[in-house]
Amino acid sequence: MNDDVRNIVLGVVATAISGGFGWFSRTYLWRRTLRRKQAFFGLPTGSDCLFVVNRQMGGTEGSVHRNDAFALLEISALIKDCGANLQIVSHDSVRQGFGERAEFCVGGPVSNARTAAHLASMLPGVRVDLSRDPGPDRGAIHVGGETYRWDKGQTDHVLLARLTAGPGSRPVFLVSGQTAISNQAGARYLARHHQDLARRYRGDSFCVVLKVNNSDAYGPDVVDLLADVTRQARTPAAAAA
Repeated sequence: MNDDVRNIVLGVVATAISGGFGWFSRTYLWRRTLRRKQAFFGLPTGSDCLFVVNRQMGGTEGSVHRNDAFALLEISALIKDCGANLQIVSHDSVRQGFGERAEFCVGGPVSNARTAAHLASMLPGVRVDLSRDPGPDRGAIHVGGETYRWDKGQTDHVLLARLTAGPGSRPVFLVSGQTAISNQAGARYLARHHQDLARRYRGDSFCVVLKVNNSDAYGPDVVDLLADVTRQARTPAAAAA
């Protein structure tokens, strides 16, 4: 074998080794990212999860607002990435506890009875004004001594929470917005920032308030993390007071 052939062979071998190492590294990083995502959402490959849909306010029986349907699309992409199976159920037809299957519950307590149950049992420090009459506190979220009011088309708020019943249980993700567009904004924020949330809270429960800015102009895209209210939301209001 002369020097030219030897150099060609060595170049091919080096390229193969480098390519194989690069492929292995990318595969390892992809699998590690996937495992972390599955752990955060409680969605191992082949598992089942619930998506609990609310009803459209003022709509026909069983109808869902289009922005809530968009929220479903935001979350279903996450579920598909994890290799899990999605079951869509109406808020008034769920008859089971939590912890056995991961759950995504979308909509405020006015339009989603399941949300109302989760707030009462797992976030007793949160109070949502359920009044249907016009007024400054209609739909307001009260938690930790603060009031987060709704200004139609200008300021919407949404509670985004990850709740677990204990070690080994699957989480419930609660997206409780003041409007349908804030529900979509909360779902989009979860989809875009789940890695940051996982790093910050690891496997713990959390509850944050998000502010949706000028939804008339920007839709669900301009969102700020306004406050972490985990401790206040999990403390019964009387005890907090």
